[in-house]
Amino acid sequence: MGRGRAKAKQTKVARDLKYRTHETDFSALAQELHGESGSSDDHDDQDEWSDYANRSRD
Repeated sequence: MGRGRAKAKQTKVARDLKYRTHETDFSALAQELHGESGSSDDHDDQDEWSDYANRSRD
């Protein structure tokens, strides 16, 4: 027992994702998929977080 609230929240989120219309920026998606980046800051963030990922695998 005790799953009622969690289940209700999951149902609410699922309905929201299913029925809400999203404005998709396809050009930004294409740039991300092709590895094109508009700024060098993105690479710095990825490098910072990749350090943590490498430590957890050890």
